[in-house]
Amino acid sequence: MNAVQQALGAATRFLFFTGKGGVGKTSHACATAVALADAGHQVLLVSTDPASNLSEVLDVQVGPAAVEVRGVPGLRAMNIDPEASAAALRERAVAPMRGILPDDAVRQVEEQLSGACTVEVAAFDEFAALLADEARVGGYDHVVFDTAPTGHTLRLLQLPAAWSGFLEANPRGAGCLGPLGRQEGQRERYEAVVAALTDPARTTVVLVSRPEAGALAEAERTSDELRELGLANQRLLLNGVFRASGPQDALAAAIERRGREAMEALPAGLAALPRAEAPLRPHNLVGVAALRALARDPDEAGALVPGTAAFTAVDLPPLADLADEIERAGHGLVMVMGKGGVGKTTVAAALAVELAGRGVPVHLSTTDPAAHVAETLGAEVPGLKVSRIDPAVETQSYIERVLATAGKDLDADGRALLEEDLRSPCTEEVAVFHAFSRIVNEGRRGVVILDTAPTGHTLLLLDATGAYHREVLRTSRLDPDRVATPMMRLQDPEHTRVLVVTLPETTPVLEAERLQADLRRAGIEPYAWVVNQSLAASQVSDPLLASRAAAEVPLILRVRDELAARAAVVPVLAEAPIGPGRLRELAAGGGQVANT
Repeated sequence: MNAVQQALGAATRFLFFTGKGGVGKTSHACATAVALADAGHQVLLVSTDPASNLSEVLDVQVGPAAVEVRGVPGLRAMNIDPEASAAALRERAVAPMRGILPDDAVRQVEEQLSGACTVEVAAFDEFAALLADEARVGGYDHVVFDTAPTGHTLRLLQLPAAWSGFLEANPRGAGCLGPLGRQEGQRERYEAVVAALTDPARTTVVLVSRPEAGALAEAERTSDELRELGLANQRLLLNGVFRASGPQDALAAAIERRGREAMEALPAGLAALPRAEAPLRPHNLVGVAALRALARDPDEAGALVPGTAAFTAVDLPPLADLADEIERAGHGLVMVMGKGGVGKTTVAAALAVELAGRGVPVHLSTTDPAAHVAETLGAEVPGLKVSRIDPAVETQSYIERVLATAGKDLDADGRALLEEDLRSPCTEEVAVFHAFSRIVNEGRRGVVILDTAPTGHTLLLLDATGAYHREVLRTSRLDPDRVATPMMRLQDPEHTRVLVVTLPETTPVLEAERLQADLRRAGIEPYAWVVNQSLAASQVSDPLLASRAAAEVPLILRVRDELAARAAVVPVLAEAPIGPGRLRELAAGGGQVANT
Protein backbone atom coordinates (compact mmCIF):
# COMPACT_ATOMS: atom_id res chain seq x y z
CA MET A 1 0.00 0.00 0.00
CA ASN A 2 1.53 3.35 -1.00
CA ALA A 3 1.45 6.51 1.09
CA VAL A 4 -1.61 8.08 -0.51
CA GLN A 5 -3.58 4.82 -0.32
CA GLN A 6 -2.73 4.58 3.38
CA ALA A 7 -3.96 8.13 3.94
CA LEU A 8 -7.18 7.25 2.12
CA GLY A 9 -7.68 4.30 4.41
CA ALA A 10 -7.48 6.72 7.38
CA ALA A 11 -9.64 9.40 5.78
CA THR A 12 -11.47 10.96 8.69
CA ARG A 13 -13.32 14.17 7.94
CA PHE A 14 -10.31 16.34 8.81
CA LEU A 15 -6.88 15.31 7.52
CA PHE A 16 -3.76 17.30 8.46
CA PHE A 17 -0.47 16.84 6.59
CA THR A 18 2.28 18.36 8.70
CA GLY A 19 6.06 18.26 9.06
CA LYS A 20 9.31 20.12 8.47
CA GLY A 21 9.42 22.32 5.38
CA GLY A 22 10.38 20.65 2.12
CA VAL A 23 9.42 17.09 3.10
CA GLY A 24 6.60 16.75 0.55
CA LYS A 25 3.50 17.73 2.53
CA THR A 26 1.91 19.61 -0.35
CA SER A 27 2.37 16.85 -2.94
CA HIS A 28 0.84 14.18 -0.73
CA ALA A 29 -1.93 16.42 0.64
CA CYS A 30 -2.90 17.34 -2.93
CA ALA A 31 -2.68 13.74 -4.18
CA THR A 32 -4.87 12.54 -1.29
CA ALA A 33 -7.44 15.28 -1.93
CA VAL A 34 -7.56 14.39 -5.65
CA ALA A 35 -7.96 10.68 -4.86
CA LEU A 36 -10.78 11.36 -2.38
CA ALA A 37 -12.60 13.50 -4.95
CA ASP A 38 -12.06 10.84 -7.64
CA ALA A 39 -13.72 8.37 -5.26
CA GLY A 40 -16.87 10.50 -5.32
CA HIS A 41 -16.39 12.61 -2.18
CA GLN A 42 -16.79 16.36 -1.84
CA VAL A 43 -13.39 17.63 -0.71
CA LEU A 44 -11.97 20.99 0.40
CA LEU A 45 -8.18 21.32 0.25
CA VAL A 46 -6.83 24.11 2.48
CA SER A 47 -3.31 25.50 2.81
CA THR A 48 -2.50 27.15 6.14
CA ASP A 49 0.99 28.12 4.92
CA PRO A 50 1.42 31.89 4.39
CA ALA A 51 3.89 30.89 1.63
CA SER A 52 1.49 28.42 0.01
CA ASN A 53 2.28 26.84 -3.37
CA LEU A 54 -1.07 25.13 -4.06
CA SER A 55 -1.44 27.25 -7.20
CA GLU A 56 1.75 25.85 -8.74
CA VAL A 57 1.03 22.23 -7.83
CA LEU A 58 -2.64 22.24 -8.91
CA ASP A 59 -2.13 24.56 -11.90
CA VAL A 60 -5.06 26.74 -10.84
CA GLN A 61 -5.09 30.15 -9.16
CA VAL A 62 -5.85 29.47 -5.48
CA GLY A 63 -6.82 32.30 -3.14
CA PRO A 64 -8.74 32.94 0.09
CA ALA A 65 -12.06 31.87 -1.50
CA ALA A 66 -12.49 28.19 -2.40
CA VAL A 67 -12.11 27.56 -6.17
CA GLU A 68 -12.84 24.47 -8.26
CA VAL A 69 -9.81 22.47 -9.36
CA ARG A 70 -9.95 21.89 -13.10
CA GLY A 71 -10.31 18.26 -14.07
CA VAL A 72 -11.21 17.09 -10.56
CA PRO A 73 -14.99 17.19 -9.98
CA GLY A 74 -15.77 17.48 -6.28
CA LEU A 75 -12.48 19.15 -5.30
CA ARG A 76 -12.14 22.79 -4.28
CA ALA A 77 -9.03 24.49 -2.92
CA MET A 78 -8.25 27.61 -0.91
CA ASN A 79 -5.46 29.35 0.99
CA ILE A 80 -5.92 30.86 4.43
CA ASP A 81 -4.59 34.32 3.60
CA PRO A 82 -3.53 35.94 6.90
CA GLU A 83 -3.32 39.45 5.43
CA ALA A 84 -6.75 39.29 3.76
CA SER A 85 -8.26 37.85 6.94
CA ALA A 86 -6.65 40.58 9.03
CA ALA A 87 -7.96 43.28 6.67
CA ALA A 88 -11.49 41.90 7.03
CA LEU A 89 -11.14 41.73 10.83
CA ARG A 90 -9.90 45.34 10.96
CA GLU A 91 -12.83 46.47 8.85
CA ARG A 92 -15.32 44.73 11.15
CA ALA A 93 -13.75 46.47 14.14
CA VAL A 94 -13.40 49.92 12.57
CA ALA A 95 -16.54 50.21 10.42
CA PRO A 96 -18.86 51.14 13.35
CA MET A 97 -16.51 54.01 14.27
CA ARG A 98 -16.56 55.75 10.89
CA GLY A 99 -18.69 58.86 10.92
CA ILE A 100 -18.74 58.87 14.73
CA LEU A 101 -15.07 59.32 15.69
CA PRO A 102 -12.72 61.83 14.04
CA ASP A 103 -10.77 60.51 11.04
CA ASP A 104 -7.47 60.73 12.96
CA ALA A 105 -8.88 58.54 15.72
CA VAL A 106 -10.12 55.97 13.21
CA ARG A 107 -6.72 55.87 11.50
CA GLN A 108 -5.04 55.37 14.88
CA VAL A 109 -7.29 52.36 15.61
CA GLU A 110 -6.49 50.92 12.16
CA GLU A 111 -2.78 51.33 12.86
CA GLN A 112 -3.09 49.63 16.23
CA LEU A 113 -4.77 46.68 14.49
CA SER A 114 -2.09 46.35 11.80
CA GLY A 115 0.46 44.27 13.70
CA ALA A 116 1.34 40.57 13.62
CA CYS A 117 -0.92 39.85 16.58
CA THR A 118 -4.01 40.93 14.64
CA VAL A 119 -2.84 38.88 11.65
CA GLU A 120 -2.47 35.80 13.85
CA VAL A 121 -5.92 36.25 15.40
CA ALA A 122 -7.49 36.70 11.95
CA ALA A 123 -5.79 33.62 10.48
CA PHE A 124 -6.74 31.60 13.54
CA ASP A 125 -10.36 32.74 13.26
CA GLU A 126 -10.45 31.58 9.63
CA PHE A 127 -8.93 28.24 10.62
CA ALA A 128 -11.46 27.82 13.43
CA ALA A 129 -14.34 28.37 11.00
CA LEU A 130 -13.14 25.47 8.85
CA LEU A 131 -13.34 23.12 11.83
CA ALA A 132 -16.41 24.36 13.67
CA ASP A 133 -18.65 26.29 11.27
CA GLU A 134 -20.99 23.98 9.37
CA ALA A 135 -22.08 26.92 7.26
CA ARG A 136 -18.55 26.91 5.83
CA VAL A 137 -17.79 23.20 5.56
CA GLY A 138 -21.18 21.49 5.80
CA GLY A 139 -21.11 20.55 2.12
CA TYR A 140 -17.76 18.75 2.32
CA ASP A 141 -17.13 15.13 3.25
CA HIS A 142 -13.43 15.80 3.87
CA VAL A 143 -11.27 18.86 4.62
CA VAL A 144 -7.58 18.24 3.84
CA PHE A 145 -5.10 20.69 5.41
CA ASP A 146 -1.72 21.25 3.78
CA THR A 147 -0.03 22.94 6.71
CA ALA A 148 2.80 25.41 7.19
CA PRO A 149 6.19 24.08 8.42
CA THR A 150 6.15 22.50 11.85
CA GLY A 151 6.72 25.42 14.23
CA HIS A 152 4.07 27.59 12.58
CA THR A 153 1.59 24.70 12.52
CA LEU A 154 2.10 23.80 16.17
CA ARG A 155 1.39 27.41 17.06
CA LEU A 156 -1.84 27.30 15.02
CA LEU A 157 -2.97 24.01 16.56
CA GLN A 158 -2.18 25.26 20.08
CA LEU A 159 -4.31 28.38 19.67
CA PRO A 160 -7.81 26.79 19.90
CA ALA A 161 -7.07 25.43 23.38
CA ALA A 162 -5.18 28.61 24.33
CA TRP A 163 -8.02 30.95 23.32
CA SER A 164 -10.67 28.66 24.75
CA GLY A 165 -8.86 28.59 28.09
CA PHE A 166 -8.20 32.33 27.97
CA LEU A 167 -11.87 33.17 27.41
CA GLU A 168 -12.96 30.77 30.13
CA ALA A 169 -10.55 32.33 32.64
CA ASN A 170 -11.17 35.88 31.43
CA PRO A 171 -14.87 36.30 30.67
CA ARG A 172 -14.45 40.01 29.89
CA GLY A 173 -12.61 38.98 26.71
CA ALA A 174 -9.77 41.45 27.11
CA GLY A 175 -6.64 41.22 25.04
CA CYS A 176 -6.15 40.97 21.30
CA LEU A 177 -9.58 39.53 20.60
CA GLY A 178 -11.10 42.73 21.95
CA PRO A 179 -14.81 42.96 21.10
CA LEU A 180 -14.62 39.68 19.18
CA GLY A 181 -13.86 37.85 22.41
CA ARG A 182 -17.08 39.10 23.94
CA GLN A 183 -19.31 37.94 21.10
CA GLU A 184 -21.89 35.40 22.16
CA GLY A 185 -20.84 31.93 21.10
CA GLN A 186 -17.13 32.72 20.59
CA ARG A 187 -16.07 30.52 23.50
CA GLU A 188 -18.36 27.74 22.31
CA ARG A 189 -16.77 27.97 18.87
CA TYR A 190 -13.25 27.50 20.19
CA GLU A 191 -14.40 24.63 22.38
CA ALA A 192 -15.92 23.02 19.28
CA VAL A 193 -12.57 23.38 17.47
CA VAL A 194 -10.75 21.66 20.34
CA ALA A 195 -13.37 18.88 20.31
CA ALA A 196 -12.94 18.33 16.57
CA LEU A 197 -9.13 18.27 16.71
CA THR A 198 -8.98 15.82 19.61
CA ASP A 199 -11.62 13.41 18.27
CA PRO A 200 -9.83 10.50 16.51
CA ALA A 201 -13.02 9.67 14.64
CA ARG A 202 -12.93 13.12 13.02
CA THR A 203 -9.25 14.15 12.80
CA THR A 204 -6.13 12.38 11.54
CA VAL A 205 -2.63 13.86 11.47
CA VAL A 206 -0.20 12.57 8.83
CA LEU A 207 3.36 13.34 9.95
CA VAL A 208 5.45 13.71 6.79
CA SER A 209 9.23 13.37 7.02
CA ARG A 210 12.28 12.66 4.92
CA PRO A 211 14.41 9.67 5.98
CA GLU A 212 16.93 12.00 7.62
CA ALA A 213 17.94 12.08 11.27
CA GLY A 214 17.14 15.77 11.79
CA ALA A 215 13.76 15.62 10.05
CA LEU A 216 12.79 12.48 11.98
CA ALA A 217 13.84 14.02 15.30
CA GLU A 218 11.60 17.02 14.55
CA ALA A 219 8.75 14.70 13.54
CA GLU A 220 9.13 12.90 16.88
CA ARG A 221 8.97 16.20 18.80
CA THR A 222 5.93 17.24 16.77
CA SER A 223 4.25 13.92 17.46
CA ASP A 224 4.82 14.33 21.20
CA GLU A 225 3.53 17.92 21.25
CA LEU A 226 0.44 17.01 19.22
CA ARG A 227 -0.27 14.12 21.57
CA GLU A 228 -0.07 16.53 24.51
CA LEU A 229 -2.65 18.69 22.73
CA GLY A 230 -4.90 15.64 22.42
CA LEU A 231 -4.25 14.89 18.72
CA ALA A 232 -3.37 11.24 19.14
CA ASN A 233 -4.66 9.82 15.84
CA GLN A 234 -1.35 10.02 13.92
CA ARG A 235 0.31 8.31 10.99
CA LEU A 236 3.86 8.56 9.61
CA LEU A 237 4.78 9.08 5.96
CA LEU A 238 8.45 8.72 5.00
CA ASN A 239 8.85 10.57 1.72
CA GLY A 240 11.84 10.63 -0.62
CA VAL A 241 13.23 7.20 0.24
CA PHE A 242 16.20 6.65 -2.11
CA ARG A 243 17.65 3.42 -3.48
CA ALA A 244 20.88 3.74 -5.48
CA SER A 245 21.02 1.95 -8.82
CA GLY A 246 24.42 0.48 -8.02
CA PRO A 247 27.68 0.97 -6.08
CA GLN A 248 29.44 3.02 -8.78
CA ASP A 249 28.20 6.45 -7.62
CA ALA A 250 29.80 7.19 -4.22
CA LEU A 251 27.44 10.10 -3.48
CA ALA A 252 24.36 8.03 -4.33
CA ALA A 253 25.60 5.22 -2.08
CA ALA A 254 26.18 7.71 0.76
CA ILE A 255 22.69 9.21 0.37
CA GLU A 256 21.11 5.75 0.44
CA ARG A 257 23.18 4.75 3.48
CA ARG A 258 22.22 7.88 5.44
CA GLY A 259 18.55 7.28 4.72
CA ARG A 260 18.73 3.62 5.70
CA GLU A 261 20.55 4.41 8.95
CA ALA A 262 18.00 7.09 9.82
CA MET A 263 15.09 4.69 9.27
CA GLU A 264 16.79 1.95 11.27
CA ALA A 265 17.19 4.42 14.17
CA LEU A 266 13.58 5.60 13.95
CA PRO A 267 12.57 7.23 17.28
CA ALA A 268 10.38 5.02 19.43
CA GLY A 269 7.31 7.25 19.23
CA LEU A 270 7.37 7.29 15.43
CA ALA A 271 8.15 3.58 15.19
CA ALA A 272 4.87 2.84 16.96
CA LEU A 273 2.80 4.71 14.35
CA PRO A 274 1.26 3.21 11.19
CA ARG A 275 3.85 3.93 8.49
CA ALA A 276 4.07 4.29 4.72
CA GLU A 277 7.01 5.06 2.43
CA ALA A 278 7.24 6.98 -0.84
CA PRO A 279 10.35 6.82 -3.06
CA LEU A 280 12.43 9.78 -4.20
CA ARG A 281 11.22 10.84 -7.63
CA PRO A 282 13.31 12.17 -10.53
CA HIS A 283 11.19 15.34 -10.84
CA ASN A 284 8.84 17.57 -8.86
CA LEU A 285 5.15 16.75 -9.03
CA VAL A 286 3.08 19.44 -10.74
CA GLY A 287 -0.37 19.05 -12.23
CA VAL A 288 -3.39 16.83 -11.64
CA ALA A 289 -2.12 13.98 -13.85
CA ALA A 290 1.07 13.63 -11.80
CA LEU A 291 -0.93 13.79 -8.54
CA ARG A 292 -3.28 11.04 -9.75
CA ALA A 293 -0.28 8.92 -10.70
CA LEU A 294 1.22 9.46 -7.24
CA ALA A 295 -1.96 7.98 -5.73
CA ARG A 296 -1.58 4.92 -7.98
CA ASP A 297 2.19 4.46 -8.19
CA PRO A 298 4.88 6.96 -7.07
CA ASP A 299 7.30 5.75 -9.77
CA GLU A 300 4.69 6.36 -12.47
CA ALA A 301 4.25 9.93 -11.15
CA GLY A 302 7.90 10.76 -11.79
CA ALA A 303 7.83 9.31 -15.29
CA LEU A 304 5.10 11.77 -16.36
CA VAL A 305 7.51 14.73 -16.28
CA PRO A 306 9.61 15.20 -19.46
CA GLY A 307 13.39 15.22 -19.30
CA THR A 308 15.59 18.32 -19.40
CA ALA A 309 17.49 19.51 -22.48
CA ALA A 310 21.28 19.80 -22.62
CA PHE A 311 22.88 22.90 -21.10
CA THR A 312 26.16 24.76 -20.87
CA ALA A 313 28.38 24.36 -17.82
CA VAL A 314 28.99 27.41 -15.65
CA ASP A 315 31.02 28.14 -12.53
CA LEU A 316 29.26 29.50 -9.44
CA PRO A 317 31.01 30.73 -6.28
CA PRO A 318 30.87 28.97 -2.91
CA LEU A 319 29.10 30.26 0.19
CA ALA A 320 32.47 31.30 1.63
CA ASP A 321 32.75 34.05 -1.01
CA LEU A 322 29.75 35.83 0.55
CA ALA A 323 31.68 36.05 3.83
CA ASP A 324 34.34 38.36 2.36
CA GLU A 325 32.33 41.61 2.46
CA ILE A 326 30.83 40.73 5.85
CA GLU A 327 34.33 40.17 7.21
CA ARG A 328 35.53 43.51 5.85
CA ALA A 329 32.59 45.38 7.43
CA GLY A 330 33.22 43.75 10.81
CA HIS A 331 29.61 44.28 11.93
CA GLY A 332 26.03 44.05 10.69
CA LEU A 333 23.03 41.74 10.65
CA VAL A 334 22.84 38.82 8.23
CA MET A 335 19.30 37.47 7.92
CA VAL A 336 19.06 34.00 6.37
CA MET A 337 15.56 33.65 4.94
CA GLY A 338 13.53 31.20 2.86
CA LYS A 339 10.75 28.65 2.88
CA GLY A 340 10.92 25.79 5.37
CA GLY A 341 13.11 22.88 4.33
CA VAL A 342 15.54 24.76 2.08
CA GLY A 343 18.40 24.51 4.60
CA LYS A 344 18.44 27.98 6.19
CA THR A 345 19.85 26.67 9.47
CA THR A 346 22.67 24.81 7.73
CA VAL A 347 23.57 27.82 5.59
CA ALA A 348 23.47 30.18 8.60
CA ALA A 349 25.63 27.83 10.68
CA ALA A 350 28.13 27.28 7.84
CA LEU A 351 28.52 31.02 7.29
CA ALA A 352 28.95 31.60 11.04
CA VAL A 353 31.62 28.89 11.31
CA GLU A 354 33.42 30.28 8.24
CA LEU A 355 33.55 33.80 9.71
CA ALA A 356 34.53 32.59 13.18
CA GLY A 357 37.33 30.60 11.57
CA ARG A 358 38.65 33.86 10.12
CA GLY A 359 38.77 35.40 13.58
CA VAL A 360 35.53 37.40 13.31
CA PRO A 361 33.44 37.26 16.53
CA VAL A 362 29.94 36.11 15.52
CA HIS A 363 26.59 35.83 17.29
CA LEU A 364 24.43 33.13 15.65
CA SER A 365 20.76 33.23 16.69
CA THR A 366 17.43 31.89 15.45
CA THR A 367 13.78 32.95 15.43
CA ASP A 368 12.61 29.53 14.26
CA PRO A 369 10.24 27.81 16.76
CA ALA A 370 11.69 24.49 15.55
CA ALA A 371 15.28 25.61 16.13
CA HIS A 372 18.11 23.23 15.20
CA VAL A 373 21.13 25.53 15.36
CA ALA A 374 22.84 23.76 18.29
CA GLU A 375 22.29 20.31 16.73
CA THR A 376 23.72 21.51 13.40
CA LEU A 377 26.86 22.96 15.00
CA GLY A 378 27.35 19.83 17.09
CA ALA A 379 30.18 21.42 19.12
CA GLU A 380 31.39 24.75 20.47
CA VAL A 381 33.28 26.94 18.00
CA PRO A 382 35.81 29.51 19.28
CA GLY A 383 34.59 33.04 18.64
CA LEU A 384 31.00 31.93 17.99
CA LYS A 385 28.16 32.78 20.41
CA VAL A 386 24.92 30.84 19.93
CA SER A 387 21.45 31.80 21.17
CA ARG A 388 17.79 31.30 20.43
CA ILE A 389 14.75 33.56 20.64
CA ASP A 390 12.66 31.18 22.77
CA PRO A 391 8.99 32.29 22.64
CA ALA A 392 8.19 30.93 26.12
CA VAL A 393 11.22 32.57 27.76
CA GLU A 394 10.69 35.86 25.92
CA THR A 395 6.99 35.92 26.83
CA GLN A 396 7.65 35.41 30.55
CA SER A 397 10.39 38.05 30.53
CA TYR A 398 8.09 40.50 28.70
CA ILE A 399 5.22 39.93 31.15
CA GLU A 400 7.50 40.51 34.14
CA ARG A 401 8.89 43.69 32.56
CA VAL A 402 5.43 45.11 31.79
CA LEU A 403 4.15 44.36 35.29
CA ALA A 404 7.22 46.00 36.82
CA THR A 405 6.81 49.14 34.71
CA ALA A 406 3.27 49.78 33.43
CA GLY A 407 1.77 47.85 36.36
CA LYS A 408 3.90 49.36 39.09
CA ASP A 409 1.52 52.14 40.15
CA LEU A 410 -1.81 50.49 39.29
CA ASP A 411 -4.42 49.74 41.93
CA ALA A 412 -5.59 46.14 42.44
CA ASP A 413 -8.33 46.31 39.79
CA GLY A 414 -6.04 47.95 37.23
CA ARG A 415 -3.27 45.43 37.82
CA ALA A 416 -5.76 42.55 37.55
CA LEU A 417 -6.96 43.88 34.19
CA LEU A 418 -3.37 44.26 32.95
CA GLU A 419 -2.54 40.70 34.05
CA GLU A 420 -5.63 39.45 32.24
CA ASP A 421 -4.56 41.28 29.09
CA LEU A 422 -1.06 39.76 29.31
CA ARG A 423 -2.48 36.24 29.50
CA SER A 424 -3.68 36.63 25.91
CA PRO A 425 -1.96 34.20 23.52
CA CYS A 426 -1.03 37.25 21.41
CA THR A 427 1.40 38.39 24.10
CA GLU A 428 3.86 35.87 22.71
CA GLU A 429 3.92 37.62 19.32
CA VAL A 430 4.66 40.98 20.98
CA ALA A 431 7.42 39.45 23.14
CA VAL A 432 9.10 37.77 20.15
CA PHE A 433 9.01 41.08 18.26
CA HIS A 434 10.82 42.84 21.11
CA ALA A 435 13.49 40.11 21.17
CA PHE A 436 13.86 40.34 17.38
CA SER A 437 14.34 44.11 17.66
CA ARG A 438 17.17 43.60 20.16
CA ILE A 439 18.93 41.22 17.74
CA VAL A 440 18.54 43.71 14.88
CA ASN A 441 20.14 46.48 16.95
CA GLU A 442 22.97 44.23 18.12
CA GLY A 443 24.28 44.23 14.54
CA ARG A 444 25.52 47.78 15.14
CA ARG A 445 28.28 46.45 17.40
CA GLY A 446 29.27 43.15 15.78
CA VAL A 447 28.35 40.46 13.28
CA VAL A 448 24.99 38.82 13.97
CA ILE A 449 23.69 35.97 11.81
CA LEU A 450 19.98 35.30 12.24
CA ASP A 451 18.51 31.96 11.15
CA THR A 452 14.88 32.92 10.59
CA ALA A 453 11.65 30.95 10.80
CA PRO A 454 10.11 29.75 7.50
CA THR A 455 9.07 32.53 5.11
CA GLY A 456 5.45 33.09 6.16
CA HIS A 457 6.24 33.31 9.87
CA THR A 458 9.15 35.69 9.23
CA LEU A 459 7.06 37.95 7.00
CA LEU A 460 4.52 38.28 9.81
CA LEU A 461 7.38 39.31 12.10
CA LEU A 462 8.47 41.90 9.52
CA ASP A 463 4.87 43.13 9.35
CA ALA A 464 5.03 43.77 13.10
CA THR A 465 8.33 45.59 12.59
CA GLY A 466 6.75 47.77 9.90
CA ALA A 467 3.71 48.54 12.06
CA TYR A 468 5.97 49.58 14.94
CA HIS A 469 8.02 51.73 12.55
CA ARG A 470 4.93 53.58 11.32
CA GLU A 471 3.62 54.08 14.86
CA VAL A 472 6.96 55.51 16.04
CA LEU A 473 7.11 57.95 13.13
CA ARG A 474 3.50 58.99 13.75
CA THR A 475 3.85 59.62 17.47
CA SER A 476 7.49 60.66 17.92
CA ARG A 477 8.21 64.31 18.66
CA LEU A 478 11.80 63.92 17.52
CA ASP A 479 13.11 65.02 14.14
CA PRO A 480 12.49 62.06 11.76
CA ASP A 481 16.19 62.12 10.83
CA ARG A 482 17.02 61.30 14.47
CA VAL A 483 14.62 58.34 14.75
CA ALA A 484 16.05 54.87 14.09
CA THR A 485 13.56 52.00 14.18
CA PRO A 486 14.30 48.29 13.60
CA MET A 487 12.69 48.57 10.15
CA MET A 488 15.10 51.36 9.21
CA ARG A 489 18.01 49.11 10.14
CA LEU A 490 16.55 46.26 8.08
CA GLN A 491 16.25 48.63 5.11
CA ASP A 492 19.86 49.84 5.47
CA PRO A 493 22.16 47.73 3.23
CA GLU A 494 25.15 48.78 5.32
CA HIS A 495 23.50 47.26 8.40
CA THR A 496 21.47 44.30 7.08
CA ARG A 497 22.29 41.70 4.44
CA VAL A 498 19.51 39.28 3.57
CA LEU A 499 20.47 35.90 2.14
CA VAL A 500 17.58 34.24 0.30
CA VAL A 501 18.07 30.46 0.47
CA THR A 502 16.38 28.19 -2.04
CA LEU A 503 16.64 24.71 -3.50
CA PRO A 504 17.32 24.18 -7.22
CA GLU A 505 13.72 23.10 -7.85
CA THR A 506 10.86 24.90 -9.61
CA THR A 507 8.56 25.54 -6.65
CA PRO A 508 11.26 26.66 -4.15
CA VAL A 509 12.68 29.11 -6.71
CA LEU A 510 9.20 30.54 -7.36
CA GLU A 511 8.63 30.87 -3.62
CA ALA A 512 12.00 32.59 -3.16
CA GLU A 513 11.12 34.97 -5.99
CA ARG A 514 7.87 35.85 -4.18
CA LEU A 515 9.82 36.35 -0.95
CA GLN A 516 12.19 38.73 -2.71
CA ALA A 517 9.22 40.72 -4.06
CA ASP A 518 7.71 40.91 -0.55
CA LEU A 519 11.02 42.13 0.86
CA ARG A 520 11.36 44.77 -1.83
CA ARG A 521 7.86 46.04 -1.10
CA ALA A 522 9.04 46.50 2.49
CA GLY A 523 12.06 48.46 1.26
CA ILE A 524 14.52 45.61 1.92
CA GLU A 525 16.81 44.62 -0.95
CA PRO A 526 18.23 41.06 -0.68
CA TYR A 527 22.01 40.89 -0.65
CA ALA A 528 22.41 37.47 -2.26
CA TRP A 529 20.74 34.15 -3.09
CA VAL A 530 22.12 30.79 -1.96
CA VAL A 531 21.15 27.74 -4.00
CA ASN A 532 21.44 24.90 -1.51
CA GLN A 533 21.71 21.11 -1.86
CA SER A 534 22.60 21.14 -5.55
CA LEU A 535 23.17 17.79 -7.21
CA ALA A 536 24.23 19.62 -10.37
CA ALA A 537 27.19 21.06 -8.45
CA SER A 538 28.10 17.58 -7.21
CA GLN A 539 29.53 14.59 -9.00
CA VAL A 540 26.68 12.13 -9.65
CA SER A 541 26.16 9.34 -12.15
CA ASP A 542 23.20 7.50 -10.62
CA PRO A 543 20.40 7.80 -13.24
CA LEU A 544 17.76 9.13 -10.84
CA LEU A 545 20.11 11.66 -9.26
CA ALA A 546 21.48 12.64 -12.68
CA SER A 547 17.93 13.32 -13.88
CA ARG A 548 17.29 15.56 -10.89
CA ALA A 549 20.67 17.29 -11.44
CA ALA A 550 19.88 18.02 -15.10
CA ALA A 551 16.56 19.59 -14.12
CA GLU A 552 18.34 21.93 -11.68
CA VAL A 553 20.60 23.76 -14.10
CA PRO A 554 18.15 26.06 -15.93
CA LEU A 555 16.82 27.12 -12.52
CA ILE A 556 20.30 27.83 -11.15
CA LEU A 557 21.17 29.90 -14.21
CA ARG A 558 17.90 31.84 -13.89
CA VAL A 559 18.78 32.65 -10.28
CA ARG A 560 22.24 33.84 -11.31
CA ASP A 561 21.26 35.76 -14.43
CA GLU A 562 17.78 37.13 -13.64
CA LEU A 563 16.90 37.05 -9.96
CA ALA A 564 19.92 37.59 -7.72
CA ALA A 565 22.32 40.50 -7.30
CA ARG A 566 24.90 37.86 -6.39
CA ALA A 567 24.55 34.08 -5.98
CA ALA A 568 26.36 31.15 -4.41
CA VAL A 569 25.80 27.42 -4.78
CA VAL A 570 26.12 24.73 -2.12
CA PRO A 571 26.55 21.13 -3.34
CA VAL A 572 25.12 18.01 -1.76
CA LEU A 573 27.76 16.42 0.47
CA ALA A 574 28.35 12.71 0.96
CA GLU A 575 28.11 13.19 4.72
CA ALA A 576 25.45 15.21 6.55
CA PRO A 577 26.71 18.80 7.16
CA ILE A 578 26.73 18.54 10.95
CA GLY A 579 29.66 19.74 13.02
CA PRO A 580 32.20 22.54 12.42
CA GLY A 581 34.41 20.54 10.05
CA ARG A 582 31.64 19.57 7.65
CA LEU A 583 30.10 23.03 7.83
CA ARG A 584 33.42 24.53 6.74
CA GLU A 585 33.55 21.99 3.91
CA LEU A 586 30.05 23.00 2.88
CA ALA A 587 30.90 26.72 2.91
CA ALA A 588 33.95 26.14 0.72
CA GLY A 589 32.13 23.79 -1.64
CA GLY A 590 30.94 25.90 -4.66
CA GLY A 591 31.32 24.06 -7.89
CA GLN A 592 30.85 23.85 -11.62
CA VAL A 593 27.29 23.22 -12.68
CA ALA A 594 27.65 20.78 -15.55
CA ASN A 595 25.65 18.21 -17.49
CA THR A 596 26.01 14.77 -15.93
